[in-house]
Amino acid sequence: MENSQVIYRKYRPQRFSEVVGQEHVIKTLISAIKNSKVAHAYLFSGPRGTGKTTIARLLAKAVNCTDTSSYEPCNKCESCTEIMENRAMDLIEIDAASNRGIDEVRELKERIRFAPTHSRYKVFVIDEAHQLTKEAFNALLKTLEEPPAHAIFILATTEAHKMLPTILSRVQRFDFKKLSLTDVIKKLEMVAKKEGIKISDKALRIIALNSEGFMRDAESMLGQVIAFSGDKEITIEDIENILGIVDINLAIKFVDLLVKKNSSEALSFIDKFVNQGYDLVQFIESLITYSRKLMLVRVDNNLSRLVKDELSAEQLNTALKQAGEFSLVELSKIIEILLQTLYDMKRSSFPQINMELAVVEVCNR
Repeated sequence: MENSQVIYRKYRPQRFSEVVGQEHVIKTLISAIKNSKVAHAYLFSGPRGTGKTTIARLLAKAVNCTDTSSYEPCNKCESCTEIMENRAMDLIEIDAASNRGIDEVRELKERIRFAPTHSRYKVFVIDEAHQLTKEAFNALLKTLEEPPAHAIFILATTEAHKMLPTILSRVQRFDFKKLSLTDVIKKLEMVAKKEGIKISDKALRIIALNSEGFMRDAESMLGQVIAFSGDKEITIEDIENILGIVDINLAIKFVDLLVKKNSSEALSFIDKFVNQGYDLVQFIESLITYSRKLMLVRVDNNLSRLVKDELSAEQLNTALKQAGEFSLVELSKIIEILLQTLYDMKRSSFPQINMELAVVEVCNR
């Protein structure tokens, strides 16, 4: 049975048409390939697990594919197969987190000087590029100012604000976004179908919600569940038990107790929750996320459009009713208390007590 890492790599998109989300990036890159206007330096910026490295590898395949009849890589020629099998001499991937110094960049510059082995371009992908030292940045800058015709640089970063302005001015920048809930579910459905796994729509939805728009996290979670569940159908209970994920319905039930200021029942809820083996940190994170939804719809019912994709129609109606039970000041204070409690719980030897103190404070506000 596949483990989570294999699932992620096994279903990594091999063509632009297979990429879920990031349409603005794909559209621009395809246009550049069609019109032979591929730039020599790009910056892919955005959260982890949103496809930066995947699209960098697709671009490397497309510019070196020997089948020029389409902008899509053919995945059959020698260049494409070498990249797919991680043995391409002309695709150099560097992790700047562990190769961040001036010596590494000097070595990189030496490699840049040499022409591609048998491809049109040498493509250099520098991951977590913001972690390069200032000296390394300056060394790289000179190469970006006068790049050799055979070289393409793709800098990937989760923290574009740490990149030097002089670097930013010499690259084409693409900002990657977290994926929508619909996009994540769509990809997970495809993976489950190809793996021959039966999984309920609600179970897929819970994984997608808890991935928070990061496809790699979603696929890793699905892979973990598949590895543990065997051939039986995967249910919501499996998701909760294997991943420790908390269904949002538990947060909704708990908020009902907060609405009633019923500290006794709320404390019993937590004790039962812990005794059943659930993770309190996961629960309070779910509670914070749901409380934010309440705050948004309390500010303005029209803001329900920001959360409707994450809730069923019934859950959204409940959220609207619950939000009406609190003032905006109360909701803000509750979220503030929960955030501080989460911070404290992660550093505490007695997280249950931290949670109980928060409940008493909220119910006696």
